[in-house]
Amino acid sequence: MPTTYAIPDGRTVMAATTFTGVTGGGSVVNTVNGVGFQPDFVWMKCRSVGRNHELADSVRGTPYALFSNVTNSETSDTRVSAFNSNGFSYGTNSNSAVTGDTEVGWQWKAGGTAVSNTAGSITSSVSANTTAGFSVVTYTGTGANATVGHGLGVAPQMIIVKCRSNASTNWTVYHTSLGNTGYIYLNLTNAAGTGYSGFWNSTSPTSSVFSLGSDVDGYVNGSGRTNVAYCVASVAGFSSVGSYTGNGSTDGPFIYFGFRPRWFMCKRSDTAGNDWVIMDTSRDTYNASQKQLYADLSIAEEVNSLYDRDFLSNGIKIRTSTASANASSSTYIYVAFAENPFKYANAR
Repeated sequence: MPTTYAIPDGRTVMAATTFTGVTGGGSVVNTVNGVGFQPDFVWMKCRSVGRNHELADSVRGTPYALFSNVTNSETSDTRVSAFNSNGFSYGTNSNSAVTGDTEVGWQWKAGGTAVSNTAGSITSSVSANTTAGFSVVTYTGTGANATVGHGLGVAPQMIIVKCRSNASTNWTVYHTSLGNTGYIYLNLTNAAGTGYSGFWNSTSPTSSVFSLGSDVDGYVNGSGRTNVAYCVASVAGFSSVGSYTGNGSTDGPFIYFGFRPRWFMCKRSDTAGNDWVIMDTSRDTYNASQKQLYADLSIAEEVNSLYDRDFLSNGIKIRTSTASANASSSTYIYVAFAENPFKYANAR
């Protein structure tokens, strides 16, 4: 365990903020006990009503939105209308929160104003937080093998890519546990695909670039198509990208992170039919955690004891045998972000 951490307080770079919507728009403040930040990436979801997820970032700018549960191209949508010094504002679009709706806004701090990155064969625009291992990248595809600079200074372990300019294109995910010929889709329940060079050119990311193949479907590298990529690298005490194997028991596996998690997303990757589960400690303030949203579904939040997980000071303990979390001998991929490193964490 390191004696010091690059991110000693997760509240400075990641937030999971619950709020109640107001018709006509409003502002969401992510400050907790005097600590807040200006986000560069906001992922917003209505909890009480079935509505699309909405993802906005400072590189694409407002009012441009994408939706993780559908294949739509980027749209002008003022639901996230501004990135503020201590949170974000939402507007009056028809998909906006309305009075009484319960909502959550997940927020990450990247590097602020984007800069041009020429590390790859494709010039990209990048907002990178090298300390937190998170960057937002935009680029235009070529339809031929290429590389794209990500700005992290270390190899990202998870990359979520969406074509902005064309509809009917899946959200394509690189995850280190799947290898450089593997892929999985954020908007679908499909199992991971393997043995395909078209997305990542059979090449693992490096400290400066990630690789793209010829991509005949145009999901990540269609010629002339604009794309956005969200890149994550594990940072001790703050973030973790990895996988675990289920045991089919209500006394499920313990997943060690080295921090108390704030936000956790996982997906069963070895078979189809399982959603991308998202949990956080702002919506579930005590164990066992039972509140789930799904990156691939527009439905309202589900609450069920069959989803039991304990969020602990140094990881997560699975306490369910449901297939979406803990089928025997099955593989689950995940990404998690911290509330506090283990050194500073308290039980709850």
